[in-house]
Amino acid sequence: MKKKKAAKKAGAKAKKSSSGKGSGASSDAALRKHLIDLLKGGSAHVHFMDALEQFPPNKRGTFAPGLPHTGWQLLEHSRIAQWDILEFSRNAKHVSPGFPEGYWPKTPGPPSEAEWEKSVQAFQHDLDEMSELVKSPRTDLFAKIPHGDGQTILRQALVLADHNSYHLGQLVDLRRALGAWPHD
Repeated sequence: MKKKKAAKKAGAKAKKSSSGKGSGASSDAALRKHLIDLLKGGSAHVHFMDALEQFPPNKRGTFAPGLPHTGWQLLEHSRIAQWDILEFSRNAKHVSPGFPEGYWPKTPGPPSEAEWEKSVQAFQHDLDEMSELVKSPRTDLFAKIPHGDGQTILRQALVLADHNSYHLGQLVDLRRALGAWPHD
């Protein structure tokens, strides 16, 4: 009888361990990896950078019929919002821009090619920074951000991924409507 109980216990222990529930460290690492994958994109949709790559310069400030924003507006809005989420997550002295005016560019098109490139690079840099924050084992994903009102890094990462995904879809739709989506 003791052998049966011991075997049953060992089987349950192995099952628990293989499900990831038995090891807090492996569950934590898996969660961080999933969050980073979600932030970086891919899997169910294109990467944000793919939607920006080879965006025709002459169409970056163009409205498509029935769509409310230009490519420049979507890029800059995404960059600003992502920067704000990142800085709030790691800097107690950060002050968010006024809403909504501080989250959107003033013009439909980029002032120059250099400004477009600067925005693309800043977007990628801040995405990498958020990924590093999530990846760091020193970051407690579940701890309330001390200067917030209940937010956690986990929540901020999910909000950022959701926000970027939403505007990624808008960028793809815009490029399709402008006849500038190379994947069709």
